Amino acid sequence: MPRHIVAIGGTTRPDSSTERVLALAAEAARGDGAEVQTFGGAYMAGLPHYRGPDWTPDKGREMIDAVRAADGILLATPGYHGTVSGMVKNAIDYLEELANDSRPYLEGRPVGLIVTAFGHQAANSSMTTLRTIAHALRGWPTPFGAALRIGPDSFDAQGRFLDDDSAAQLRLVGTQVAHAAGRL
Repeated sequence: MPRHIVAIGGTTRPDSSTERVLALAAEAARGDGAEVQTFGGAYMAGLPHYRGPDWTPDKGREMIDAVRAADGILLATPGYHGTVSGMVKNAIDYLEELANDSRPYLEGRPVGLIVTAFGHQAANSSMTTLRTIAHALRGWPTPFGAALRIGPDSFDAQGRFLDDDSAAQLRLVGTQVAHAAGRL
């Protein structure tokens, strides 16, 4: 039976660098035999603030149900001002709907973490925050997390990622999640 992995991440900008690198990690997980369902920036941008004035119990239901059934998670965020973006954090807040499940939050699931930022400081501090969030949600962050410095020259005109070392890191994150999925 294939392992099911949910990938969450991106920005409001279509085809952002964060979504591109998340897709590379997801592809590595697929290459290891996992099925991957992605909730990118466009999906997250449509989510109202969790439990805010425009929130209703049906908002985010597709993502919540997918995570509930997932064997593993990939989380990707841009590093905004040294931490997780508000949009990604809001999507993560929706996982509170899993609090009373028999397997609450991300219990027993590997969580692969990816951060993109223009500088190393923002990438590293954002990675620390993502690890803290994964632990708080009872997930198991993979041994390797990809904290990547991404700049305007990171992709070619066709959108291909040009940094082979960073691409290898993304493949490692994706395969670590796929290998551990369903085994914790």
